[in-house]
Amino acid sequence: MTAGYNAVLAQDGIVEAGCWAHVRRAFFDVFKATRSPVAAAALRRVRTLYEIEADLQNLTPEARAEQRQARAEPRLEAFKTWLDDTLLKLPPGSSLAKAIGYALGRWAALRVYLQDSRIAIDSNPVERAFRGVAVGRRNYFFAGSAGGGRRAALVYSLIETCKLNGVDPYAYLKDVLTRLPTQKVRDLDELLPWRWRPGP
Repeated sequence: MTAGYNAVLAQDGIVEAGCWAHVRRAFFDVFKATRSPVAAAALRRVRTLYEIEADLQNLTPEARAEQRQARAEPRLEAFKTWLDDTLLKLPPGSSLAKAIGYALGRWAALRVYLQDSRIAIDSNPVERAFRGVAVGRRNYFFAGSAGGGRRAALVYSLIETCKLNGVDPYAYLKDVLTRLPTQKVRDLDELLPWRWRPGP
């Protein structure tokens, strides 16, 4: 993990949530290179976790948390036992041992999504949200100042929050920037992307 992530995780109230897509990728790379039946077995176990998530997609947060604990947690416990047992049979420097070590080294973080239904099973939604920034970064490599960089980060966050809430970012910004000068302070929450309704 990079120093930047470590600095964030060192702050009070920050909890690391592991990414099952990264775990899957580690086993997929081994399987692609070696056709290892052990890597294939690990991929099948990860796939069952994603199948459970697909079933829970339209549930309320409370029901999703309950179902994750009832259905996914036992599979995770069985998976960890399998990983521990399998690791003992492998040469320490093998690619498969490294893939297993990657999963086991992040196990506590990989379990976090079971306790909080707001957390996704992987970081794919976040990575999709950053795609626009990554694609355009050469065009706006310099924001002019540290303050400009912070403002750019706020705008990126606002736009991606609009997208996550099914709101057209252009329509939102056009409307909000028009209304903002006359909006009462007590009513500012109405302009948040998940509460916003177009003005007259």
